Formats: sequence, C-alpha cells, structure tokens
Amino acid sequence: MTGQTPATPGPAPHRATAPADRHDDAAVRVVTGEPGCGRTWFLERAARAFAAGPVVRVRADPAGSAVPGGGLRTLLRALGEATGRAPAGGSGQALLDALRAGSRPLLVCVDDAHLWDPLSRAALSDAARHLSRTTTAARLLLTVPGHRPPAPEFAGLTVTRVDPLTPPEAAALLDEVTGGALDGGVRDEIVDAAEGVPALLLALVRRLSPAQVRGDRPPPRPLPGAEVLTDVAGGCLDGLTPGRLGLLLTVAAAARDDEDTAVDRGLVLRAAGQLGQDGALPLPELLAAADDEVRFHSELLRRTVYAAAPQERRRAVHLALAGELAPGDPRALLHRAWAGAVRGRELAAVAGDLPSRRLRCAAYARAAELCEDGPRRAERYTAAAGQALLDGRSHQALRLLDAARTGTATAVVRGRAALLRGTVVLHDGPVDEAQASFLHATTLLADRSPADAGTAALAACDAAWAAGDPAGCLAALERCGETEGHDGRGGSRADYRLGLRALLEARFEEAAVRLRRVARDLDGRETCGDPEDVLRAAAAALMLGDLAGARRAGARALAAARTLDTVAALARAREYLAYAELRAGRHALARTHAEEGLRAAHRAGQRNTAAHQHAVLALAASIEGETELVARHVAAALGTARRHGLAQAATLAEWAAARADLGRGRPQEAADRLGPLVRPGARRGHFALWMLAVPCYVEAAVSAGQSEGARSVVEEFALWAGFGADPQAPAQLLRCRALLAPADRADALYRQALELHDTAGGDFERARTELLHGKWLRRRRRLREARDRLGAALVGFERCGARAWAEQSRGELRALGAEASGPRSAGAADLAGLTPQQLRIARRVAEGATNREVALTLSVSTRTVDYHLRKVFATLGVRSRLELARLVERAEKTGAHP
Repeated sequence: MTGQTPATPGPAPHRATAPADRHDDAAVRVVTGEPGCGRTWFLERAARAFAAGPVVRVRADPAGSAVPGGGLRTLLRALGEATGRAPAGGSGQALLDALRAGSRPLLVCVDDAHLWDPLSRAALSDAARHLSRTTTAARLLLTVPGHRPPAPEFAGLTVTRVDPLTPPEAAALLDEVTGGALDGGVRDEIVDAAEGVPALLLALVRRLSPAQVRGDRPPPRPLPGAEVLTDVAGGCLDGLTPGRLGLLLTVAAAARDDEDTAVDRGLVLRAAGQLGQDGALPLPELLAAADDEVRFHSELLRRTVYAAAPQERRRAVHLALAGELAPGDPRALLHRAWAGAVRGRELAAVAGDLPSRRLRCAAYARAAELCEDGPRRAERYTAAAGQALLDGRSHQALRLLDAARTGTATAVVRGRAALLRGTVVLHDGPVDEAQASFLHATTLLADRSPADAGTAALAACDAAWAAGDPAGCLAALERCGETEGHDGRGGSRADYRLGLRALLEARFEEAAVRLRRVARDLDGRETCGDPEDVLRAAAAALMLGDLAGARRAGARALAAARTLDTVAALARAREYLAYAELRAGRHALARTHAEEGLRAAHRAGQRNTAAHQHAVLALAASIEGETELVARHVAAALGTARRHGLAQAATLAEWAAARADLGRGRPQEAADRLGPLVRPGARRGHFALWMLAVPCYVEAAVSAGQSEGARSVVEEFALWAGFGADPQAPAQLLRCRALLAPADRADALYRQALELHDTAGGDFERARTELLHGKWLRRRRRLREARDRLGAALVGFERCGARAWAEQSRGELRALGAEASGPRSAGAADLAGLTPQQLRIARRVAEGATNREVALTLSVSTRTVDYHLRKVFATLGVRSRLELARLVERAEKTGAHP
C-alpha cells in the first residue's frame, strides 16, 4: 500500500479524532496497525464523530467468508437500511451505485475487510478506487491487519497506520482506567512491558490485584506472561501448522532481546533443519523477508510466539541456533545460556562483545541469574542496568538495580549502582532524590574509583542546578574537586568545575577564562568523545554566550550519541541544541530540535528532559503567537517540573506564558506572572535564568503603569549584561533603560540599543526594540519617524514568524493612518519616497549585490547599508530582496522611476 500517514492511537481521549468527517480528507482510507492497537476503536471513533449523514458499519464474519459474495450482500443490506434506498441487485455495480446515490454525506465503515470472500473484496476494491478518483459525498473506511501483508485488492489505497501509544499516552490511559489509583512504579513497569499496545496495557492492569495496583505487592512476573500475550494476540496464530509454528518460533528465538529484530534467513533455515523441520517450507505470511533477512511484521506477535511455546521447545531452538552460529560468536554462548547449558561466568566474559546494548543487557542479566555468588550477581545486574540505561530503557534499569540489591555487593558496585540510579532519577524523577543518590555514590567511590566519584559529584551538581540550588551546586563542585588528580580525565573537567564555581560566585572574568578552555578543548579534538563531556562543553559555551560554540558542541554530542549507540544522550543533545538556537533567535530551528528531542525523551522514558523540551516549545510558540500551543506546552512542562522540583524548566515555562501574554497586548497579566520570577524573594526564578526574563518584565511593567517595580531589577540585569553571556543583553539593557528614562534621554537610548542590535543580530529582539521606539515616537507625534520604526518592526516580526507581535505593529501603523496589511503593490511613487542614498542602495541590492558589496561601492559601512535597507523595506512594504528587485524592475521598465 502507498500514501501512509501516521495516526495517534489509543482509547479516548488519548487518540486523535478519526478523520472521516474532515472535508480535506481522502474519500477512501485503509486503517491498519498491530494487533491490539485499536483499528476497531478507530472506526468507532470515526462513526461517533461523523454527524453529516448516515453511518453504515459492517464487521466481516470469518464464518461467512466461504460464501461467495456474502460480505457484499451484507453491506448492501446495511446500506439500504441506513439510506432507505434498496440497492438493485447484489453485484459490485450495485454497491457503487448505492455509494454514489444521493447528495447527502455518507460514511461506510468495514472492519476486518481482509476476511471477506474474494468476490466481496474485489467489489469493495473496485468501489473504493472509483470513489478515490471522483468527487463524492461518500466516505469509506476499511480496516486490515498490520501484522501480515495486505490483501492485493487494497494495494495503492491511502493508508492510515494506527501506531502504538507513546509512553505518556500509555501512562495517561492507565491513570484513566484506574482512576489514578495505580502505583507510579507499577504503572511505569506496565508501560515499559506493553510497548504502547493499548489492548496489552488494559489486559495487564486488569490482572492486578488491589494490593498490586497500590504497589504493596509486586506485579506478576514475567510481565506480560504467555497467558496475557496469547489472550491479546493469540488469535492471529490460529490455523497455523506445527511446521509453520516451529519456523516462527525459530525466528522469534533468534531475535530475542535484540532491538534489531531482523535475523539471518539462512541461520533460521539451518537451525530449523537441525530441529527436523522442513527448511524448504515457504515463509509464513506473518514474516517478511528482504536482503537475506527475515523478521516478523509485528513485534507483539514475535513476543507471543516465543512466550506461548513450551519451555523445552524454546531450549531446543536456542541450542539449534547456537550450533549454527560461527565458532567464537558470542551470540552462540548467549543462546546456550538461554537454554540453561552454560555457566554465568562464561557468559559474563563475552557479554561486552555482543553487537547491541540490548543483547549485552540480556547477557549480563542472564549471567547474574546463573550466578550463586552474591557479590558477582550484584555486579552483573549492575552492569546489565548500565546497558539498559544507555539504551534508553530507564524502567528496566531500575528493575535490574533492584535485583542487584539481592546480592551482597562490594562498595564499588554499590557506588556504581547509586550512580546509575541517580542518573535515571535525574532525567525521570525528583531531582533532590537524584542529588542524594549521586552524593552517596561519591562517598562510596571516592577511595576506590576516583573517576566514577568525580562523575557522580558533577552529576550531583547537575541535579542541584536543575533544582535551582546554587549552594548545592557549590557543595557538589567541592566534592568533585576532591577527586581531581586521580580520575585521569585531564584538565577539561577541572576547568569546567572551577569555571562553574567562579560563575556561581560572581567572579565573571575567571569564569570566562576557565569555561572558554573547556570549549576550546572540545574544538581541538578530532573525535566526538564521550557524549557527557561534549554536553558539558555545550553547557560551558551557553554560559559564555558563545552560541555558535554551543551549536557545534550540541551537534557533536548528537553525533557521539549516535556513534556510540547511546540512546539516553540523544534527547539531551537536542535539548542543548534547542537552547542554543532559542538564544540565537532562530526559533524555528529551536522548535525543530525540541520536537525531535521530545520524541527521543519519551522513547527513553526521560520525563524531566521532556519537561525541558516542552518549555523550549512553549517559548518558541510564544514568539509565533500560538496561544493554545503555548498553554499546552506550559502545562506539560509545569506538570512535571512541580512534581520533580525542576526550577529551571518551571522558570522557562512561566516566562513563555508571560511572553505570550505580552505578545497579545496583555501587559498587566504578563507583569503579574513575571514579577515574582524576577524580583528578589522566595518565588524568584532559577538563579541562572531569571535575568533572561527581565526585559519582558520591564516592558510589561512599564506598559501596565508599574515602572517603579522594574527599576531595581534593571540594575541587577546590568551585571548580567556586563558578563557577556548573552549577546542580546547589552541591547536589551539599553531598551529597558529607555523605557524607564525621561523623554529627553529615551530617544538616544533606543537608538543606541538599535546600534547594538546590529552587532548582536536576531530579528526578534531588534524588532521588539523598533516597536517600542515606534510607539514612543508616535506618542510624541513624530509620525514619519514612527512610521519608519514601526514598518521595520513589522518586517522583522514577519521575518521570524512572530505573528502576535506583527499584529501589534500593524495596530500601531493603523493608528498612524498607514497601510499595514502586508505586502502591497508598490510602484514609482513609492520609490520617489526614498532618500537618494536609500534609492542607490535599493537599486544595487535589486541588481543582486550583497550588503558588503554595496558598502564597498558606496564607501560606507555595512552597518549603514543594513540600516538604510531596513528603511527601504519599511517604506516600500516589501519583505524580501526578491520583492524589492521586482518592484525596481517594474519601475525601470515603465520609465516612471525617479
């Protein structure tokens, strides 16, 4: 099938509304997906949402599939009952006539269309193709399974795939069905085990006792068991011969615990032959083959086939697979371990050589299960947890760490387990708990593993930073200093520690020297290195305001995470990239990185990281004026931030909400929200972020008539601007001073601010200064100057997609009596309104010259060209060089140029 589009699945209200009643949707749509993902629910939702006309719903009857035309006749009868028009005959043409008859909209839903008899499928396919090619009031929705190849009759039709739920959607569904009574740890375990399949989620929670729901007793193991899997998906295996089931089991066993579920076809067939199966059997339709590899169409069915097989049969298959693998292949030892034919010591020795983190995790865990020695068992469970964490499976890492407690672990193993647990919680739990775990790890590891102790101490600083606790940061940095000289990490870590400490103690010059070394050290390396070290370099660059360096470091961290297969670092690399682009004023790029980071955070179970991504998305949306989107992202960020103590994410989210208010012309609401964040007191925002919101607060407070409340924070903001960590801060400081200055000084301050904007770049901040200056000029009846400023502001806001702010500029221009509806058809009269210098610049730019080339030709500075060009854009009402070139060309052709 072609034309696939994703659909967000899940029982209401966690799935997107089915598109059957949307005017821009395809007339025919085939809905597919894994077993248990809700194809039938999708049709039910579509039927409930379709209010434009009658709805016909038909479910295929497998028993009637042997009757030629039986399904077609059932559908025709249903159509007649729904429309009051009895179809003439029982042919495919009668179906087509019934669907085309009448002008009133009609929705037809056919569930499990693949089960219809061939004659009925052919008639349905012909009708669907005709509807797809013509304009009609009828809509047709069909469902077919996604775990097997589609029936050829439906190939080429538009497909909507109902995908598994994301972890937040799955958690929300469980909270809904249990009324919020499900213990958080149990919920996370079920979400992890069900892998987003709604039917499996519901089946698992229904089998819990009240004590297990409350978390007083552990859920049954394994989760899910064979009985649950068979109840959900076992029907898809009905009718298979023993030979085919045996071949399916061999494929399922070969892919056990590996994220790459495609396995070598030759290996499977050789192992099947060793087991006495017919290696020449055609592959069952539940399998897909490509490039000498074979895999299940459905991962849920793979799990079901494996779990439902008898234990002895599974052991035999694993031994057969081990026997067919090349000598020395560590996977052979793992297969023998699953068969119970190897000792844990042998398996642990080769676990690190396995090709994927998931297999390494499985090998260490199995080696622990086979070990009777308590300390070694704890060590292997901890090693398995480390692999699970790097693979982005946080919940499994915690379960393995819990298992490690059953053994008598050494201090080093207990310290590394505390370090791993703190890492999980830092990204998906209360950060004060993470900080305590890291400090405990530092104590346990200080004498025995200084490198790990230093890592734990720096991580404790990260946790304190996220919590907005500068004293905690300094204490953790002190602990980190105690390990230096013994951890073999070179001077970069010391520079980072000392630079961060100097920054926290307001020794800005020393901080800048140290942190620059960290960034330079990264630039001097040829390889990407450890993602954690690269992320610290990105953090150092952000603290210095080196946004280009932060982007480079973020990109290298992303590359390192991919190269080293470190799934857990992907979301955080995107987070740093999003922050860098946001600070640079590239809001669209920041949004892209944050959206990708949000998906990665959900996959890795990192709710805290997801909260930061939501905060970035809220800030980007506040620029673009998307009020509902801002509110949604702010709610998501604050929901996690308040539960887990994330002061950093909470400050950014609150700032985004206030900036959205300011953009909509609601300064009083913005001032009320921002005041507690920026003024001294217990409610002040994160110590490293509150000053970023000061320019918004000053603007809101002055607009709301509360200037006195803004004066004190401006002086504090001046200290921040002087550090140089924010390229926009010096210009913003002058803008704030202009807002608070008397009339005889404000104009000069605005102009100085605009000069600094020329150096810092960034359309949005410059346009904000131009808008405020234009308002100030308009109030003093300096109308021509106000028109220039407001027109330039409008162009700047439109260029960066700040729609709400652009509308403010249009409102101000309308108050001047100027046209502000957007691009207009300009001509010679507009060119006549330019000054001679502006006209010269406009003509050269229209010829294709760059600003630098124009400056050299006219013997002026590039800044002067940029200034005059903005005036040209504002006067002519154009938004791009291309529009300017067309305007000048028209004037030249008509000969009406000045």
